[in-house]
Amino acid sequence: MKENPDERLFLGIDTSAYTTSVAIADSKEKVIFDCRKLLPVKEGSLGLRQSEAVFSHLQNLTDLLQGNDIVLSNNSIAAVAASTRPRPVEGSYMPVFKVSEALGLFLAQTAGLKYYGSSHQEGHLIAGLWSAGLSGGRFLALHLSGGTSEILTVEELSPGKLNIQKVGGSTDLNAGQFIDRIGLLMGLSFPAGPNLEVLACESGENQPTLPVAVKDSDISFSGPASHAERLLNKGCCYSEMARSVEICVADSVITAVHNLPIDINSFDGLLGVGGVLSNKLIRSRLEERLLRWKIYFADHVYASDNAVGLAIQAKRLMLS
Repeated sequence: MKENPDERLFLGIDTSAYTTSVAIADSKEKVIFDCRKLLPVKEGSLGLRQSEAVFSHLQNLTDLLQGNDIVLSNNSIAAVAASTRPRPVEGSYMPVFKVSEALGLFLAQTAGLKYYGSSHQEGHLIAGLWSAGLSGGRFLALHLSGGTSEILTVEELSPGKLNIQKVGGSTDLNAGQFIDRIGLLMGLSFPAGPNLEVLACESGENQPTLPVAVKDSDISFSGPASHAERLLNKGCCYSEMARSVEICVADSVITAVHNLPIDINSFDGLLGVGGVLSNKLIRSRLEERLLRWKIYFADHVYASDNAVGLAIQAKRLMLS
């Protein structure tokens, strides 16, 4: 019987520093399976050592896949894309991504699937483009998370194949690390982003001002983090500090974007991806102060770490 291409499915696997993710999309780019599990982090800790994270991913994958026949027993899966590194640049490497690479290769070779090695960043960007309903075009992209804070130019040259160039970003702490560091000082659990956003909603109008440390398109969050720590030691209200951190992240990125020596008219818009950009205040502040840009964000469901973008990428690369 001739295979019906409309019935084929596409698997994405991502094992980041924070989350184990598995997703499946169909040939119409409809997500039919999206399962994620955060890595367990001890209370008061700012994360995991890579060896601990690798072990946690193996445990998480057992939990995610056990009993899920849609992944392990579905003969309609035609291709798998797995994150093999943080970013698609030479020298980009983290041991955690060897877990998704190994599982992806094993499934592909034992089941006769097409295999695509990809990167965590490509997964984020494609999830963002897809969830925002964008097709083709050239975008300035903000990738803000615990592991990356970069300003990029992004163009989908052909379905699933991205041309990515870094044009700015953090030179020290990433935005998510800044948020986590201050959040933990205020007693929030890791990762601190969601709880910091809730805490900030309790603030009034007396937020302290954190410095914006930006030179050209390079951002520093270590200086603002040290300043925030000093203010907390002096008894600064936690909710006011939470709001100040959100404002500092947003204004730092806004300043860096304003400083870029680029022609806005050469872009089809600005795209925001990554867990930090699931924050409503940061999103709204970017929209209010980058008025010359048409701004798109990854849907909140797909802003944080996920494997949906990789599943979509596998479909596009195979069927293009």
